Amino acid sequence: MIKTYTLIFISLFSAAISKAQNNEGREITPFDKAWLFYQGDASGADKTGFADTQWQKIDVPHDWSIFGTYDKNNPTGRGGGYLPAGIGWYRKHFEMDVADAQKLVSIEFDGVMANSDVWINGYHLGKRPYGYISFAYDLTGHLNFGKGKTNIIAVRADNEVQPASRYYTGAGIYRHVRLIVTNPVHIEHWGVFVTTPKVSPEKAVVHVKTTIVNTSKAKVSAAVFVNILDETGKVALAGKYDPAGHDIAPGKSATVEGDYEVRNPTLWSPQHPALYKAIVKVSSGAKTFDSETVPFGIRTAEFTADKGFVLNGKKLMIKGVCLHHDGGALGAAVPLRVWERRLQLLKDIGVNGIRTSHNPVAPEFLDLCDRMGFVVMDENFDTWEANKVRGAGGYDKFFKEWGLTDTKDMVLRDRNHPSIVIYSIGNEIHDNLGDSSGFKKYRDMQDLIHQTDGTRPVTMALFRPNVSKVYDNGFAKMMDVVGQNYRENELVDAHTAHPDWKVIGTENGHTLTAWLSLRDHEYVAGQFLWTGVDYLGEADWPNVVNGQALLDRTGGSRPLSYQRESWWSDKPVVHIVRKRDDAAASPMVADWTPADISNYTMARVSVYSNCDEVELFLNGKSLGTKPKPADDSPRDWTMPFEKGTIKAVGKNKGKIVQTDELKTAGQPAKILLTVDKSKIANIWDDVAYVTATVVDANGVPCPNGNHVIDFNITGPGVITVTDNGDLANHDAFPLHARHTYRGKCIAIIKGSAIGKAIIKATSQGLADGTITVDIVK
Repeated sequence: MIKTYTLIFISLFSAAISKAQNNEGREITPFDKAWLFYQGDASGADKTGFADTQWQKIDVPHDWSIFGTYDKNNPTGRGGGYLPAGIGWYRKHFEMDVADAQKLVSIEFDGVMANSDVWINGYHLGKRPYGYISFAYDLTGHLNFGKGKTNIIAVRADNEVQPASRYYTGAGIYRHVRLIVTNPVHIEHWGVFVTTPKVSPEKAVVHVKTTIVNTSKAKVSAAVFVNILDETGKVALAGKYDPAGHDIAPGKSATVEGDYEVRNPTLWSPQHPALYKAIVKVSSGAKTFDSETVPFGIRTAEFTADKGFVLNGKKLMIKGVCLHHDGGALGAAVPLRVWERRLQLLKDIGVNGIRTSHNPVAPEFLDLCDRMGFVVMDENFDTWEANKVRGAGGYDKFFKEWGLTDTKDMVLRDRNHPSIVIYSIGNEIHDNLGDSSGFKKYRDMQDLIHQTDGTRPVTMALFRPNVSKVYDNGFAKMMDVVGQNYRENELVDAHTAHPDWKVIGTENGHTLTAWLSLRDHEYVAGQFLWTGVDYLGEADWPNVVNGQALLDRTGGSRPLSYQRESWWSDKPVVHIVRKRDDAAASPMVADWTPADISNYTMARVSVYSNCDEVELFLNGKSLGTKPKPADDSPRDWTMPFEKGTIKAVGKNKGKIVQTDELKTAGQPAKILLTVDKSKIANIWDDVAYVTATVVDANGVPCPNGNHVIDFNITGPGVITVTDNGDLANHDAFPLHARHTYRGKCIAIIKGSAIGKAIIKATSQGLADGTITVDIVK
């Protein structure tokens, strides 16, 4: 009756799969397949008898906006990346087993963009304006049961009022959906809360709080049993609390709490993100009413006024980045593998923290942060009641009615994630924070979070606090942790004036000055760079992508990422970059092939490195050795340009530990295909990135020129989208032909069946490239 998936890649898909497994007394069905979609408004589409046979057949997650045409005149404008907006309808026909007729049935959406209305068999279940929030509706009493008796879920997503955001939102049912069947006596939605109030190397106290709801017509006596599994799946503790049971009257609920001791716990940390599981069962005698499996981590996390952020008793400098929720060419409907790849690339640079700017993310993203060892600032809003430029049709219209509800739902959903160490309740809020109303908005949300999750502090990203006087008027004083965007030295000055304050950089630039404000002040808990990966929108035409990140939206590295790696990585780092043009103000590039080689006379070279000393060679001749500057600035050389090879050699204590080498490319000769993952599962959440690089006859990448690469696939796979790193690329993403940008472009591959998929790339005047991807169960 309930479909489950087979787990193939445990490290990637454990969170997504867990949502498809059944717990005793609870059945969870993935509800992503076989929806019908119509772009536009459709009068009467909420009714069961509506004719939808001509609608498009799709699966969700689905972002219809990303498949639209870029147009400078689209009402989404600069914020929405000039992509289309409007109204979209979704309908799904399904049957329910007659065995479920006496049970409770609910539907859970991880996110619908935006202003969603949902109906079941013509009955209006409710409306949620905020497109980033997860929500559920009870379908009980509105369903038909038995073979041949159809039910219809209808969803209307309204993104017509624009501009609604300063960055790309997507449109439609862009996150996962599931159907949940429980008994009348069941665990409340998001009703299990696991904390670790006491932790030491010898033992940890695990506190489990469970809310049980009785919707039956009779009083029940229910007891809660808890088993705790360690990271290997072995039973770390088996026990029971509330042994006598708890009487719950019809229509009432009860909250049951208990403590357990886990001996010799493995603590969660970025270096070892160990995850335990609490299996919580609600039973009466031999009957199990309901059960849930909740992953959690055992760790302590504290923000302090003198040491900054302390994890498990040790200072941890949060080296973070801000991330928006889109996946580049895939829009807002992002397979989990995309995030795993991006997070691994960031981790390789030395990043250990993520700020979810500026909204709740998909729940599986947080699962991934748990497993990969990132600390997270979980953020709710970009606006309160005052709107922002290019966002006049946004959430500010709904904050007064929905702000506290959406905040509570975010915290209830997310509070079991060990990766989350702090909540943020706003980004550069433009409401008046100098009067009682501004104080109240902040305090109401902070108090609500403390009531819902008393284990984590609250901050917000303050906007020009010296200008708004929030450092002086008492506003900052009531914050658990004072967060500020940019102007890093102002935050240092604020702490100097108020040494009892706990402080963090909530949004920061890439400059050396910004880095030193963190490096040289132990009390600053960390920084979150703007940004980790390029994102759609917030760009001035002809650009449609914001390009301030360490990585471009395809995952390609920039000189910024090389510099940051030299500051943040614990491994030896050496990277060569040069000024692109003769002009000193030109940007840095990481190649030795000038576009106009005949007029490129003087090369201005920088080496980003954390090594004790770096020696630079040009065509085998040493250009000298330079020690590591005390202020972490790059080591610079200027020399007449020569074709050939430039090489940097990094040494620690006189021993070579790392090198980097760039070569001058000859004429473009062929396409080199590489893939980030040669084996993928035939499920929605897995993809492979195939990169086409134009190289010369010797395999040296050719960064210049403009080639059109045609991607083709044979076998059980599909080319979902193609893309490049160009900020002004206006070509539709589903096209299989893509211009190269700095010599590269990508195709994202998904499986359609089991077997070998062969990807071929062709371009006029270049030798073809081919590569194989195995599609497995």
